[in-house]
Amino acid sequence: MSKTCEDLFSGIDCSIIGNGNIEVSDIAYRSDRVRPGDAFFCIVGLKVDGHTFAQDAIDRGARVLVVERKLYLADATDVTEVVVRDTRKAMAEASARFFGHPSASFDLVGITGTNGKTTITYLVEHIVRRTGKRPGVIGTVGIRMGDVVEKVAHTTPESPDLQNILARMRDAGCDTVAMEVSSHALDLERCWGTSFAVTAFSNLTQDHLDYHKTFEAYFEAKARLFSKDYPAMRVIHIDDPWGKELLRRCSKTQDTVVTVGFDTTALIHPTAVEYGQEHTALTLDVKGAAYRLVSPLVGKFNVDNLMCAFGIALTLGIKPADIARALEEVPPIPGRLERVSADVEGGFSVYVDYAHTPDALEKAILSLKAVTRGKTLVVFGCGGNRDTSKRPLMGRAALNADFAIVTSDNPRNEDPLAIIGDILPGMRAHPDRFEVEPDRRSAIAQSIRRAQPHDSVLIAGKGHEDYQVVGDEVLPFDDVVVAAEELRRVQEVAGTPCG
Repeated sequence: MSKTCEDLFSGIDCSIIGNGNIEVSDIAYRSDRVRPGDAFFCIVGLKVDGHTFAQDAIDRGARVLVVERKLYLADATDVTEVVVRDTRKAMAEASARFFGHPSASFDLVGITGTNGKTTITYLVEHIVRRTGKRPGVIGTVGIRMGDVVEKVAHTTPESPDLQNILARMRDAGCDTVAMEVSSHALDLERCWGTSFAVTAFSNLTQDHLDYHKTFEAYFEAKARLFSKDYPAMRVIHIDDPWGKELLRRCSKTQDTVVTVGFDTTALIHPTAVEYGQEHTALTLDVKGAAYRLVSPLVGKFNVDNLMCAFGIALTLGIKPADIARALEEVPPIPGRLERVSADVEGGFSVYVDYAHTPDALEKAILSLKAVTRGKTLVVFGCGGNRDTSKRPLMGRAALNADFAIVTSDNPRNEDPLAIIGDILPGMRAHPDRFEVEPDRRSAIAQSIRRAQPHDSVLIAGKGHEDYQVVGDEVLPFDDVVVAAEELRRVQEVAGTPCG
């Protein structure tokens, strides 16, 4: 696959200095991954400027440099330079063009929000598959095409990687692709040039303020997916005040919108909900018609996720009765209130959840408390090199449980004890309701030893992740696996009746 420089940048505001007919064999944004014939985009990042790596890219065989300012390099006489205003935006648009605008070949669903994105993509995937179509998924857990699963570095990949993935899904015959769209991706133009059939909003709570700085800036990054930059049909959760603001904006531009929520003005809302420890039974009012279903997902926040997926599927043209039937047979979603132990008579239950924001942690705890006869215990921490302002809020949210154990999450390049120290101010008013155990395995073991009959244990923060990042090391660590091991150890030593 190759395109001439002029073909690649046709319609993009730029100045081509050199041979416009030169062939581009691929697109690169890291100089250490450049191959002969590539176009290298000099991305101006938060910490490094890609222009400083231009010579390295040339040495590795780059034939085209895409820059925001003219470079004067001694070895660049045979290299074509393309000067653009924004290399990130140009890279996204050029990537879509290079791979033949793959998102136009199927129904692409973009899902954004702080919490729920992964669950909603799984639900949409399942509904689409049940209708006999071939789905694809791009998100936090990785990419999936049929039975093929691959990991990705970002929730929403960089634009060349994203367009490559979308092209592979097109070539694999995918009919519908559900994609998590992060605020970073929208702010960094990773999705620019991508065509969406539907965009959906789940909720907005505090996260990523280390990057966005203010909550308003965080919202505006998300809101771009509902602007004229990304025309599509919309599904918006309106219980959230930020969802109401999105609805106001979309109504003003006369977008087609399906609203969901417990708010009775929503086009899809529940009229009855029965929460259980193994399932949730609900009746949904869908544009005036009632549909009853029993879902294996538990908790109020999963009712929100179910409604959002219902709205997306409805917007895609799937019949409501078919959607309701599909949602009754959803397989377990990795690390999303994933049950490790079955509740047997006199036993207790252990759940693993990805909740890593104050709102998500509070909702997960309250969902379990609503269906737990005994006490609720939580194990949690905070990631390093991330938004520090939410750490005491996480501590405060954890106190919704009867008892909390504060531990290490992914400390990355921070001292785990310093991270814990940032969490504790949110908990110190109730010193008898928590303790600290920095070692995550020991904390999980401690919570299981503490659990009594009819209790629930929630292990929060890492969910589906099968690793722990400590310094520059990525160590094997899976909360589900570790919890199962510690459960067996408790049973062997003390005969504790748990599943």
